[in-house]
Amino acid sequence: MKPSAPTLGDLGFEAVVLSGNTPSGEIEALFREDRGLRAVVVEVRGIPTLLTRDQLDHQMTGRLGYGRALSARMTAEALVPCTTFSLPPSLDLRAAAAALLDRPEESRYQDVLVVPASGTPRVVPVSQVLEGLSDVFPHAALHDPLTGLANRLGLEESGQALLAGSGSARTAALYVDLDDFKVVNNTFGHRAGDSVLTAFAARLQACTRPADRVARLGGDEFAVLLADVDETGARALAERILRVLDEPFVHDGHVLQVSATLGLAMAGDVAAGDPGAGDSGTGDSAPGDGGEGQVGACGDPGAQLEDLLRQADAAMLQAKHEGKRRLGRIDPSRPESRFARQALIRRRLPHALGSAAFSLHYQPLMDISTGECPAVEALLRWHDPELGAVSPNEFIHVAEHTGMIHAVGQWVIDQACAQARLWADAGTPRAISVNISPLQLAAGNLATVIHGSLQRHGVPPSLLNVEITESAAIVDLSSAAAQLRTLIRAGIGVALDDYGTAYSSLSLLRELPLTGLKLDKSFIDTIDTDPTSAALVASVMASARALGLRTTAEGVERETQLAVLRGLGCDTAQGYLIARPLPPAELDMLSRRRVP
Repeated sequence: MKPSAPTLGDLGFEAVVLSGNTPSGEIEALFREDRGLRAVVVEVRGIPTLLTRDQLDHQMTGRLGYGRALSARMTAEALVPCTTFSLPPSLDLRAAAAALLDRPEESRYQDVLVVPASGTPRVVPVSQVLEGLSDVFPHAALHDPLTGLANRLGLEESGQALLAGSGSARTAALYVDLDDFKVVNNTFGHRAGDSVLTAFAARLQACTRPADRVARLGGDEFAVLLADVDETGARALAERILRVLDEPFVHDGHVLQVSATLGLAMAGDVAAGDPGAGDSGTGDSAPGDGGEGQVGACGDPGAQLEDLLRQADAAMLQAKHEGKRRLGRIDPSRPESRFARQALIRRRLPHALGSAAFSLHYQPLMDISTGECPAVEALLRWHDPELGAVSPNEFIHVAEHTGMIHAVGQWVIDQACAQARLWADAGTPRAISVNISPLQLAAGNLATVIHGSLQRHGVPPSLLNVEITESAAIVDLSSAAAQLRTLIRAGIGVALDDYGTAYSSLSLLRELPLTGLKLDKSFIDTIDTDPTSAALVASVMASARALGLRTTAEGVERETQLAVLRGLGCDTAQGYLIARPLPPAELDMLSRRRVP
């Protein structure tokens, strides 16, 4: 007998279960024959994994750079994503909703796999969970569980209603970001951080009126929508928020002083044409963009709210740049600033993973002694319909700040493993290096993530290398060293990247277990014209050899540079002289042209 309260096992439908060696053509045929089929379950080494219609379509249409003809030879095991969100069937809808809200925003609304102890797995659409939950616990879907404030979804719902009202022309948005909040978490622990966030949320609400809307957007970012207010009133409220932070927070006997930076935008800014909603650095508006400032003016509350928050976010970023602990305001009559683009990057990034906007290009690494290129470095590319091409220099630090770097990094690792499998199957195996953020190391599960992807795609560890970004400080060296040591024991290469930049230290080479060292391009630029540069590179290479490390020179662009490196005994060269980063198909064509 079923329990009176609905559980996940009561929802969804029994899944079609396929083996991992099922040809992709057969899977496509299943979806063609049943247009209502949302997903199938693929069993890989006894582990069920969800494969949705959209995921199959993305794989088969060649977003990794290979065509449908080659994709048709793939099996189900190669098609399944790197992770599947699964829950037990006995879970009640309240607990299920909490688990859904804990998922990254870009995957929050994907179907859930429900795996019973025995019997057929089920596929449960998130919409069914939310519909079932609406009768018993609607609050959880619209509010932040830590602070009790509205979450982003709740703000969208209440904010659109506010903007649709008669006072929408006198609406303002404040974007609030706590300054250097990660220092609190890193120094005093996450419990202290949660205590500060909860207390600040209470102070923030105390500053506002009942008609205003207060929300926690995520992490240490908050938003306030002010109803029926002019700019003078909005500035006065912002000053009150800054003043309430003069009083320190107290947790477990520790006195914690925290400040904030705010950005202000008025509804009239976007109604007149938001400079951050226009070309965004891409020329004419992209299809579907339609000039978002004008959309707001035409009365679409959803579009106007998006533009208003983006404008306030850009103002906050500008204020951060100017010194923090202040209120920022962007003049809407002035040309678009880089802060408007950065604000749009922050808002578009969660959509990139689920929309096939990311891709990997691969740059060859040449063995200097043989002239062959047995390895490549995977480089992440992002092309957004609104932003156009977005440089990693623009979005990686945003991903790190927002916490999305973990989902992005896992995607890169899994796509690299999938490509390594394709090249191995084609008889042209190449080792692939992937860049790892120090924040991925700080999470403590890097080895688990990498091993999972290698096993999923059947890739030997020797075909994967990781590069640790040396230009950002590694906070916990002992934890990082333990994880890297695990990777090296498994046969995965570990190189220190960008050596020669901000945090360079010979002690780092001693403290971290490594198999390779990559010299930053700044070392190589003048190696063939400046004897001092050549002497410095020679010294670094001598130290690396003494430690048993292979050396790679980045940014090699001239034959004369390569000649000097060859004379110094450098192992590997990378740069435009060898090849630019290329999609897999173009790299394969280049390799075929080089074969005599």
